[in-house]
Amino acid sequence: MFELFPFKKTIPFMSWGKATTAISLLTFLFSVWALWDRGLNLGVDFTGGTVIEVAYDAPADLTAVRAALEKTGLPEISVQNFGTSRDVLIRLPNKGEASTAETSNRVMEALKAAHAGVELKRVDFVGPQVGQELYDSGALALLVVSIGIMLYLAVRFEWRFAVAGMLANLHDIVIILGVFAFFQWEFTLTVLAGVLAILGYSVNESVVIFDRIRENIRKMRGATIPHIIDDAITRTMSRTIITHGSTQIMVLSMLFFGGEALHYFAMALTIGILFGIYSSTLVASPLLLMFGVKREHFIKPVEKKEEAVV
Repeated sequence: MFELFPFKKTIPFMSWGKATTAISLLTFLFSVWALWDRGLNLGVDFTGGTVIEVAYDAPADLTAVRAALEKTGLPEISVQNFGTSRDVLIRLPNKGEASTAETSNRVMEALKAAHAGVELKRVDFVGPQVGQELYDSGALALLVVSIGIMLYLAVRFEWRFAVAGMLANLHDIVIILGVFAFFQWEFTLTVLAGVLAILGYSVNESVVIFDRIRENIRKMRGATIPHIIDDAITRTMSRTIITHGSTQIMVLSMLFFGGEALHYFAMALTIGILFGIYSSTLVASPLLLMFGVKREHFIKPVEKKEEAVV
């Protein structure tokens, strides 16, 4: 079979297993600490607030828009392009006693004072109760998807493979959330969609490698388990480079050219793809060795029949 990136020699991934597992454990604990100590910086979608969309008669200068809105005294205003360079989306958290109408009037007065050619397109208000419902629904979606993936792995593979795949998936998701918590990047429904996408994307790489390991166990009768795992990962490297490389190029294009509306969504995907590759090769596979996977778990030894004595 033709491979675009052929690897002639088997790469000894398992010889680095202890080091990579230690790095993963430290990264995982750091992410848990960030989530516990700092927490996620939830966006207006989850906390409630006002969303205002305005249109300019020319490409909007976001820096000037932010400077104009700072004069209103409204807290934590988020400004980003929405669709085109002339459309701007403004998000304000649900703070203070001002009504939605009063808030939108203050915003429009400040914007028109800075640039006359601005037009109000829509004003939406997300109440605290609705935001809490969205938060609960998002958490439920994350839980349901995780349980579904766990059930799939449990049915598809022997329990050692299933548990290793589950832990690798959990590793990826916690790290994404931990990075967002540490840097206090805004966590919105769009970012949650990226996290859910990574859940399915990451498990796919683990399944491909696990399938090759299971196949090698039956074919490579004289090889040790670490060598079998190394061979499986090496033989799938060409596919990994092509698949994840092409996906990462698309995601990076959204990150750098998609504007602020897609920035954190693309950031979540970028982190997830990178750690998804890492966890599938250098987390899930070493865990198989820790769980004591053996050839006998897949191939039953041939029982010798006793010859009848005449």
